[in-house]
Amino acid sequence: MNQHFVELRDRIIHSVCTLGAVFIVCYYFSNNLYSLITAPIARHLAPNTQIITTQVTAPFMVPMQLSFLCALLICAPYLLYQLWMFVKPGLYKHERRNIVPIVIFSVVLFYCGLCFALFVICPVALRFFTNCAPNGVTVMLDIGNYLDFIVTVAVACGIAFQIPIVTSLLIRSGIISKKQLASKRKHIIVATLIVGMLLAPPDVLSQLLLAIPMWGLFEMGLLLSKQARA
Repeated sequence: MNQHFVELRDRIIHSVCTLGAVFIVCYYFSNNLYSLITAPIARHLAPNTQIITTQVTAPFMVPMQLSFLCALLICAPYLLYQLWMFVKPGLYKHERRNIVPIVIFSVVLFYCGLCFALFVICPVALRFFTNCAPNGVTVMLDIGNYLDFIVTVAVACGIAFQIPIVTSLLIRSGIISKKQLASKRKHIIVATLIVGMLLAPPDVLSQLLLAIPMWGLFEMGLLLSKQARA
């Protein structure tokens, strides 16, 4: 038992030290990171749109938050590796063989969701909102709210992109068969449209930009589960 606690402690220390080191590097380049992350979005904003700050601590806290989020994204594969190496000895061989591809595919899909949000959803959403301003009103985005909006949409898309994993696991675990899930395709399409309405801006284009990929990811989940039991 003590040996497991020692191993857990060592892996936590390694993970925290690695995350801390990457965070320091990210904070040093925080201005470059902010420009890199907002570049795909800023070019779609209205000409008069300005980014300001209304809080005294924002010029310090926002780069800190951005640096930590970037460090977490960069270190995520290493943190998952440390977790995997800790739990691996307690798993059967077939469990190891099944979990590894699922975790890898899940991470890849999450990063794809982040990129989709950054390059597709956020630019369309912010352009819509800034163009809604009445005549004579100058749109000025708060730096903290601006980052919060990007992070919220990015995380939502990253989670939404886990649909193939969830679909495949539901079928492979026997909770529902592939045939039963496929028969509810109409309900799934309606559900993706509802989610698109909730997460995307109130314009049809943005909602479809989120709903259609979610539907496609559901179909991908069905295809990945073609060997699942009925």
